[in-house]
Amino acid sequence: MAAEVSAMEREVSIVVSTEAVPLRLLDASRARLMRWLLEDAYPLWWSRGVDRQHGGFHERLEQDSQPVNEPRRARLHPRQMFAFSLADDLGHDGMTEPAVAHALEYFLRHYVRADGLIRMSVAPDGNCVDDSVLLYDQAFALLGYATAYDVLNDPSLRQRAHALLAATQGCLTNPAGGFFETPDRPLTATSNSHMHLLEAALAWQVIDHDVRWRRLAADIVELAFTKLIDASSSQIREFYTDDWQPAQGDAGSIVEPGHQFEWAWLLLRWYSSTGEARALKLATNLIDAAESHGVDRSRDVAVNSTWLDGKARDRRARLWPQTERLKAACVAWELTRAPRYLDMAQRSAAALERYLQTETVGLWRDQMSEQGEFIEEPAPASSFYHLVAAIADLNATLNRVGRPSLRLAKE
Repeated sequence: MAAEVSAMEREVSIVVSTEAVPLRLLDASRARLMRWLLEDAYPLWWSRGVDRQHGGFHERLEQDSQPVNEPRRARLHPRQMFAFSLADDLGHDGMTEPAVAHALEYFLRHYVRADGLIRMSVAPDGNCVDDSVLLYDQAFALLGYATAYDVLNDPSLRQRAHALLAATQGCLTNPAGGFFETPDRPLTATSNSHMHLLEAALAWQVIDHDVRWRRLAADIVELAFTKLIDASSSQIREFYTDDWQPAQGDAGSIVEPGHQFEWAWLLLRWYSSTGEARALKLATNLIDAAESHGVDRSRDVAVNSTWLDGKARDRRARLWPQTERLKAACVAWELTRAPRYLDMAQRSAAALERYLQTETVGLWRDQMSEQGEFIEEPAPASSFYHLVAAIADLNATLNRVGRPSLRLAKE
């Protein structure tokens, strides 16, 4: 018996020592990222990122923080609602409610069509640029309504969400499963739009116990298992036909590592709420495949895209896949305690920090070249949603595993 106890103690000691260095490095990254978010990014985007003339938020800021005068996509304001919804909780007191309300007012005034669906884009002054309906935009509108409802406690937002879901189901439901991308179906079906619908459904499940959200989430998870996953490679393709066969030509073989990580993050959340073991298995398979084939080890960044066989397609590396890699690693490590996910989280956080080293603090670089140099271009506001979610998830994971941070209050 004593020998067995001694063996167990040695095993625990090995695990602890294996975790010690990456955990310490990850904790240090967490502190720097939280400080950047609270002291630099939130103040900058609430001052320079806001359009005080027309309302809403600017689509992008130049690297000197000057706004770019260009159309604003529908996804922008729901994403800003989400990003600012966490400001108070993370430590920037008094910012959440006014910022969410500011984004919501502009969104409701300019993006909602007469039929309740969401148009694609408007000019800064709110005039319609593209009245088209995309499934992707409906998904983000649902997420934005969930965020605003949670912050503002306005029952009309719950009603809007129910009505938008009904309208989306009425004009976009695909008899073969899931949804069409547009009412007239000129576009190839995408897994990405469905992934964000799952994200919205999971957000609503927490704050609204109406059965429709659980049904929506369950249907999309089932679609992932039965239609989207490529069994031979454990990856989810980007593009499909309307009957969920791989899209014709090269499009049917495109894989985006960032989306593999993002799908995994959502499936692990589904697993946490349902205990559905197959979701855990699929999620870890997606993470392992993306980490194996979709990360350039010389730069230690997730690349933009690969082919289904794992060969590189686009070796540039945008910011957002790095955030999704970090999110997936954090939740996978917390659930499994496998050392490889802690190591992955530490390296992902370190890679992410490189994108935030800008002359104007609070901005970011959007894309790294194949040679490891950052491309000179404006910072897209829509990436703030990715950044805030990743930093918040990292902070929450470390708090839950016993490494709480001091609350970096910023009045």
